[in-house]
Amino acid sequence: MTRAMTQAMTQAMTRARRTLVLGLLVAGGGAGGCREAPDTGGTRELSLAHFLPADHVLTGDMFTPLAERLAELSGGRLTVRQFPAGALNSSAPAQYSILRSGVADIALAIPAYTADVFPKTDLIGFPGICKTAVECTEAMRRARPALEAEYDAKVLGLWANDAPVLLTRERPVRTLEDMNGLKIRVSTRSLIPFIEALGASAVMQPGTVVHQSLTTGVIDGVAISPSGIGTFQLHEPAAYLTTWLPTSGLPFVLLMNRGIYESLSPEERGWIDEAADASLSMAGATAYARAGADGLRMAEEAGVEIIDLPESEIRRFEQAIAPAREAGLARQVGEMTVGDVIRLFRPVP
Repeated sequence: MTRAMTQAMTQAMTRARRTLVLGLLVAGGGAGGCREAPDTGGTRELSLAHFLPADHVLTGDMFTPLAERLAELSGGRLTVRQFPAGALNSSAPAQYSILRSGVADIALAIPAYTADVFPKTDLIGFPGICKTAVECTEAMRRARPALEAEYDAKVLGLWANDAPVLLTRERPVRTLEDMNGLKIRVSTRSLIPFIEALGASAVMQPGTVVHQSLTTGVIDGVAISPSGIGTFQLHEPAAYLTTWLPTSGLPFVLLMNRGIYESLSPEERGWIDEAADASLSMAGATAYARAGADGLRMAEEAGVEIIDLPESEIRRFEQAIAPAREAGLARQVGEMTVGDVIRLFRPVP
């Protein structure tokens, strides 16, 4: 069998698999009765899957503008249909898998949820790198060649949100001692050593369960970007919000199935590349920056006490994590050390 025949059969099987999944969704009433439209008349429709609510800030600021830009560049020959809210798979950690298997042409993934697969990308959360979504996204842009190599996919966008704040229900955190004994939810395993260095214990939980966990006392606090306050309604169970932790942002990536991308004509790939330029990633950053400001305002209006640590206390937090941070710099991530990757995040002098 020739290589061309093999490639054609693989692409046909991929299309059939996705059509079957979408057909089952339609039969069960999922995804609002959406289904994949066949390629006709030289046009092509790409599916974009994500697990966020349909009204999430990324929809209006990133996904829809990407679809509109592609339609504009291609004269309507290349379009995008969105499948939000987990319509193709509700598991956030599974998004990379459904992309690679061909269930979705384009998918949003959070690399920190599978940090063992994307250890370099996950390091944007390492203490001392950045604090704002824009700063963290610019740092990822500087390291993009090394980060892209972690993905068996076409990287369309790579960005981050603001560094996390700490929401608690029973105990306000005003000093380092207040962290002692707290059980804190984190987004990635890479933050666990630093939370533990502050005297707390850390557990990983998806964002979808943190509201219930905080309400029922399964956890004492949530370390999360302020953009997550509105998404998960965390202003409801929380009573206190400490605005600073010694960590950085959470990474996000928008990926396209490599086989689908490579099956496009040079002209079609050119449209994809132009629509997914650096401004797409920055759109994700600015969307999260705005959502973060909205989340902080939402918490304050709900009566959550906002706690700003004084500089003297911030220095104590930083001193407490210094040994864990120093030890972490020597850890190997593939052919590089953590310190090597972090240097890529830094601006060139």
